[in-house]
Amino acid sequence: MNRKLRMGMVGGGKDAFIGAVHRIAAHMDGLVEVSCGALSINPEIAIASGEMLFLSPDRTYLNYEEMMEKESKLPADKKIDFVTIVTPNFAHFAPAMLALEKGFHVVIEKPIAFTLDEAKRLKKKVEETGLILCLTHTYSGYPMVKQARQMIKNNVLGKVRKIWVEYPQGWLSKLTEREGNAQAAWRTDPKRSGKSGCMGDIGTHAAHLAEYISGLRITKICADLNIVVEGRPLDDDGNVLLKFDNGANGVLMASQVAAGEENALRIRIYGEKGGMEWQQQEPNSLIVRWLDQPTQIFRAGVGYKEPLSTYATHNLRVPGGHPEGYLEAFANIYHNFAQTLTARIDGTQASPESLDFPGVDDGIRGMAFIDSVVASSQSKEKWYEHNVQV
Repeated sequence: MNRKLRMGMVGGGKDAFIGAVHRIAAHMDGLVEVSCGALSINPEIAIASGEMLFLSPDRTYLNYEEMMEKESKLPADKKIDFVTIVTPNFAHFAPAMLALEKGFHVVIEKPIAFTLDEAKRLKKKVEETGLILCLTHTYSGYPMVKQARQMIKNNVLGKVRKIWVEYPQGWLSKLTEREGNAQAAWRTDPKRSGKSGCMGDIGTHAAHLAEYISGLRITKICADLNIVVEGRPLDDDGNVLLKFDNGANGVLMASQVAAGEENALRIRIYGEKGGMEWQQQEPNSLIVRWLDQPTQIFRAGVGYKEPLSTYATHNLRVPGGHPEGYLEAFANIYHNFAQTLTARIDGTQASPESLDFPGVDDGIRGMAFIDSVVASSQSKEKWYEHNVQV
């Protein structure tokens, strides 16, 4: 294909946070361009945001329904190829479903929907249409996360026995939702965020990372959710015991009241032969500890005698010693999605490395995780069966 993929965006206007991150990520490898958008429910912000992005006035829409309808009727050489949805949680399902109905592929900010039922309905539509849905579980895009996944897949550690994953933040240590913080306001509102706050927001990232790297699936949950800051309607802290489908056990901690922490996502996985550790605030390093050998540190971008896996190197851009971080990991999700979609358009087969991005099944598991954690926390039973049909 001798052109860039054309993207339409729902949400993500100039007053939003994550929209700009998506655009940076989409543009990083030169495979995608923003062609239109319904960028805000506020008409003035929508128009101003379109001007800021140099969109044509006739492709700066005031609502997503208008965008989908008009874009679907454009000639093939003009219409968008896919829609990116970056609205708050409660406004994910409707534009995603309409985009699929109008024949557009979809990239959607995590979580996939507001409820598990909505997530399952999206999967049914994806299966009916054959279209691609990409879910931006960003942390799976880091090269050394992919290296860890491949090492475990190749049985380097032997059978996995224990998984610790933690995601502490401190930005909600005060009642900032009542102090003009728009992000805090909607994320702590059950009507806009969903039935869980902290665990739904970042706990799902931790759960996805544990399953993605280990290749295992969570089967049982014992959860304790807490509202630490008085006056907040949703959990801002939580601890979860985990059981996995190979018999391994685990611990997941997520907190948004860990004062002083930023985005300290960290995972440790232990097998029969050794363990490994990765943390987002030092993302280019993967530490591997052995039962009978010295500890090793694998670094992104370094040409070892025994090189990193192709899944890691496929997602690298610069030589070793040059930091690649959150934006690059986010861009890897878009890069792999774009390569997969381009191959689809060209009638060719995408590489296994390009096909490695989260999709609708990951979205369903995320919504089921939220349901199970909330139900477990409210239950008097120790263990709650986490049965997910995808």
